[in-house]
Amino acid sequence: MKMMNFHRNFLALQTPTNPLVTNKACDVFINHRGIDTKRTIATLLYDHLSRLNLQPFLDNKNMKPGDKLFDNIDNAIKNCKVGITVFSPNYCKSYFCLHELALIMESKKKVIPIFCDIKPSQLALVNNGTVPDKDLERFKLAIEEAKNTVGLTFDSLKGNWSDVVTSASEIVIESLIEMKSEEI
Repeated sequence: MKMMNFHRNFLALQTPTNPLVTNKACDVFINHRGIDTKRTIATLLYDHLSRLNLQPFLDNKNMKPGDKLFDNIDNAIKNCKVGITVFSPNYCKSYFCLHELALIMESKKKVIPIFCDIKPSQLALVNNGTVPDKDLERFKLAIEEAKNTVGLTFDSLKGNWSDVVTSASEIVIESLIEMKSEEI
């Protein structure tokens, strides 16, 4: 019921002269570790947010062969309104995940962390020599900021996927409504 009210409020604010959703920028950038979460929470979030008439960005849904990976992802992050970061056991092993996280944090975007099968205290930079020195500090700072951001926790063995997707969606809509009301 709560989600329905948020959705109605969100759609009520959306008019041709007062658009909340534009085709130029995405509303929500979904940062995730593909091998852990692409076929579960990341895609479920993307589909749910799309059904709510939002413009989410998920790499495998928004990009096509021939697209420049970093150009498209960096542009989507810079132009998004909210970032959802799905932390998972293999997340911090990925240069790409950490690059995206650092860019989201540096852009001062609102971040909604989802800790999926991992606790915030378990987040740590994994550097097996593949992270360039210039990125080490950026990644460490981004991880520390994420650890200190209130988020959702989810245990995939015990939790309900629908509940975490609905909760994250409600937070996104609340955030977008807040941002829009601050503009007015």
